[in-house]
Amino acid sequence: MTPPAGPTADAVDEPPAPAAARAPGPSPRAVRRRLTAEVWIVLGLSLGSSGLYAVVRIIDRMTAGPSLGSQSTALNPSVSPRPWLDLTYQLLGLALALVPVALVLYLLSAGGRSAVRRIGLDLGRPWRDLAVGAGLAALIGVPGLGLYVAGRALGVTVEVQASALNTAWWTIPVLVLAALKNGLLEEVVAVGYLMERLRELRWSAPAVVAASALLRGSYHLYQGWGPFVGNVVMGLVFAEYYRRRRRVMPLVVAHTLMDVFVFVGYALVPHAWLQALHLT
Repeated sequence: MTPPAGPTADAVDEPPAPAAARAPGPSPRAVRRRLTAEVWIVLGLSLGSSGLYAVVRIIDRMTAGPSLGSQSTALNPSVSPRPWLDLTYQLLGLALALVPVALVLYLLSAGGRSAVRRIGLDLGRPWRDLAVGAGLAALIGVPGLGLYVAGRALGVTVEVQASALNTAWWTIPVLVLAALKNGLLEEVVAVGYLMERLRELRWSAPAVVAASALLRGSYHLYQGWGPFVGNVVMGLVFAEYYRRRRRVMPLVVAHTLMDVFVFVGYALVPHAWLQALHLT
């Protein structure tokens, strides 16, 4: 019998190849550059671009001739005289305006951590968030309305028509949705996202709070100097609350309640009352 053949060259076990060395991670400087670029891109796609347009708009208003007090601006305007088409435009605009919110939540969750929990946008404490939000709305809203009235009397604030929607069965629901959109967009981007990223960039606490507040004031400049100052103050209060509590949901609640009061209230208050308060 033929003896069994010995192992061939192909069957000989070879020693395992040495493990590949892990690639070094990015340097802290590279991480800071990337985060800085990310912040500018996010702001350029959302509230930062609104701030730039508002700065140009206030320059335009101040150099146009008439005083700021004699000028006006309309919020939530109708887009089409046909109600069904107007509703379509309104809902589409609201949905697309929330894309930056989805973007920043996605970016903040890059490490596998829930961004909703990270910035406190979850529904884990609904009654407490509602109570705190209502308190903040009263704290900011009442003085803010007084500042607006004073600004109109001094001629440094533009007349703001808070609801320019045509009357339809869906007018008030759309105004409520517009208020919720503003609350989510401004508080998630200008407070939650921006403050988290600036903290990662090693900004000091006062600088982070001031940056958030000035951003908020910037995109309200088109309404005049009164709303600018009022929104900077509101931004300081909201940013400081977030710095201490790391929870953005009460701020969303407060912002939404204030805008619902303004948008829906403006649509329901008699015109004579608005004239008496210098609101129109």
